Amino acid sequence: MYLASIVLLMVVLPLGSLGAEWALHGGALAALALKWFVFWAAGARLFAAGVKQVKDPLFTSQSLLGVPDPKAAVLVRELGFGNLSIGLLGLLSLPFPSFLVPAAVTAGVFLALAGVQHAARGGGNAKEQIAMISDLGMAAVLGLLVAATLL
Repeated sequence: MYLASIVLLMVVLPLGSLGAEWALHGGALAALALKWFVFWAAGARLFAAGVKQVKDPLFTSQSLLGVPDPKAAVLVRELGFGNLSIGLLGLLSLPFPSFLVPAAVTAGVFLALAGVQHAARGGGNAKEQIAMISDLGMAAVLGLLVAATLL
């Protein structure tokens, strides 16, 4: 379920939305890609992660990070507040296009740092490996798309 949600929100839905809009209306591919990757991969994914972390913080602390102490729930819930905030910015970039680059930069930096943190912990379980790869990969995608759109 975790991997499926990552693939759906970070690959299938952004590429599907990009393809549909480009087929119907055309436009600059980099700008359209930035729009849809920010909305789905930064907005929907981080917002959904925030909801999960606020509602069920033990999933992240125990299942993803392997921290068995229930006291970690307080910190994970606060991480969830950050994810909700960044995710909301990404979601709002669709009706408010001026939010697009700030959302991409904010989410990209957050995902890059989170990915580096996962890597620094070493090994980790399969879910943490998925988080690390998806975080670092999406940070790179967002960075490249921002650069391609602004340059």
